[in-house]
Amino acid sequence: MAKIAKRIRATREGIDRLKLYGLDEAIGLLKERATAKFDETIEVAINLGVDPRHADQMVRGVCQLPNGSGRTVRVAVFARGAKADEAKAAGADIVGAEDLLEIVQGGTIEFDRCIATPDLMPLVGRLGKVLGPRGLMPNPKVGTVTMDVKGAVEAAKGGAIEFRVEKAGIIHAGIGKASFAADKLAENIRAFADAVVRAKPTGAKGTYVQRIALSSTMGPGVKVEPATVLASVS
Repeated sequence: MAKIAKRIRATREGIDRLKLYGLDEAIGLLKERATAKFDETIEVAINLGVDPRHADQMVRGVCQLPNGSGRTVRVAVFARGAKADEAKAAGADIVGAEDLLEIVQGGTIEFDRCIATPDLMPLVGRLGKVLGPRGLMPNPKVGTVTMDVKGAVEAAKGGAIEFRVEKAGIIHAGIGKASFAADKLAENIRAFADAVVRAKPTGAKGTYVQRIALSSTMGPGVKVEPATVLASVS
C-alpha cells in the first residue's frame, strides 16, 4: 500500500469525505488547508445529469467571474486592419492573421484564449486540429468569434472563463485563488453555477446538477450541498 505523505494526511484531517458541506464551510476548510508555497487555485467540479454523446445534451458556455480568476490570461486575436489595432489597444498579447497562422502551425502556442473576427474564421479553421484539442478554437457560442474585439479581449483579461462538459458529464473550472476572501470565492462559485444552469441543454432529463465538489491545487476535495450553491439561481 502506498504511503500517504504527512502533508497530505494533515490536509485531509477534519474533512468527512461522505459529508455534504455548506458552501461557506467548504470554502473555509479549503482556505485553511491551502498551505502550499504558492497561491493555490480553487477549483469547482459539477456533475451533471447529461450524456454529452448526444448533441442535445452538450453543455458549453462562458462565465464572467465577478471577482476575476486570479490568473494572468494571455490572449491571441486573429484580426486585420482596424480590428487588429482595436485588439492591441484592448491589451491582446498576440495579434495577427496569416503571420499568426504560421506561428501556431509551427507549434508555438503562447496564449490561453483565442479570439477571431468572423471574416478570418476560414483562415483559423485550418488550425482546427491544433487548437481544437486544446480547447482554444474560437466559437461564436462563447463570444470568441466576434466583431466586438475590444469587448472580447477585455472580458478574457477580466476573468471570463469558458466551460464545456466532459465525456463523463462533469464540468470543472478554476474560479479563484486561495488568497481571495471567502465571500469573493463564494460569489465566483455561484456565478459559475448560474452560468452552467443557464446553459442547460434541451435534452437534459431528471436532476441537472447532481453533485458539486471543491478542491485546491494541492488540497483535498470537499463535497458541497448543491442547494447552498444554487439557492440564488433562478
